[in-house]
Amino acid sequence: MKKLVVLTGAGISAESGISTFRDSGGLWEQHRIEDVATFEGWLKNRKLVLEFYNQRRKQLFDVEPNAGHYELARLEKDYEVQIITQNVDDLHERAGSTRVLHLHGELKKARSVADDSYVVEIDGWELNEGMLCPQGAQLRPHIVWFGEAVPLIGHAAELCGEADYFLIVGTSLDVYPAAGLLNYVPHTAPVYLVDPNDVLTGTPDVIYVKAPASTGVKYVADELKTRSGESS
Repeated sequence: MKKLVVLTGAGISAESGISTFRDSGGLWEQHRIEDVATFEGWLKNRKLVLEFYNQRRKQLFDVEPNAGHYELARLEKDYEVQIITQNVDDLHERAGSTRVLHLHGELKKARSVADDSYVVEIDGWELNEGMLCPQGAQLRPHIVWFGEAVPLIGHAAELCGEADYFLIVGTSLDVYPAAGLLNYVPHTAPVYLVDPNDVLTGTPDVIYVKAPASTGVKYVADELKTRSGESS
C-alpha cells in the first residue's frame, strides 16, 4: 500500500469554526503572542495563559470535523495515511484518522512543568492553577510555545522521507520548522497543496489546488486514484 503523508495547518480547522491566529479577527488580534504563547508569558501571568487555553479548549467541544477531515480519514482505505498536523485540536482523530502526529502539542492534554514526560488527558475543558502532577508541580498546557523546541520534528522529517505522495492542506508554509518538512519529501513523490489562498512554496513542482479543504482534499483524492490507474 502506497504511503500518503499529509501536512495540515490552521486552514483545515478554520472550516470547522476554530479561530485561527493570523487571519483578520483571529486570536492574535485579541492577545499578544508574548503574553499567551511563550514560556515567558507563562511566568509573567500564569492565570491568563491558563484561561486563554481554557477558552480554546471549551470551543473545541462545540465544533465538529469538516468534510476535509473526513476525506483524509477515508483515504486510509486505499493508502497508508500519515497525518502530520500543526494543529492542537483533535478533529483529525474524531474524523477517524488513525495515524496523527501533533507537532505543536495537543489542546486536550496537560504536562508537568517539572517533567516534560508527564503528560495527561484533561478531564473536561478547564486546566486551572493548583492542578498539579504527582511531584507537586503545576500542570501547563501540552502546547509547544514560540521559542520552545519542537520535539517531534525529527520523527516528522523521517515520515516525510518515506512518502510516496505528499499532501499539504491549509497551511501558509511560513512557520518553521514545520515549513521545512517539504525539503525531506523524495523528489519522486508528487506534492499537492490545497489552500484557498495563494501560498508560496518555493518549489515549482507542487500541484496547487486553490480550494478550501472541504472540497480540495476530495479533488486530490480523485487525482490520486487516476494517477494510480484506478477508476474515479
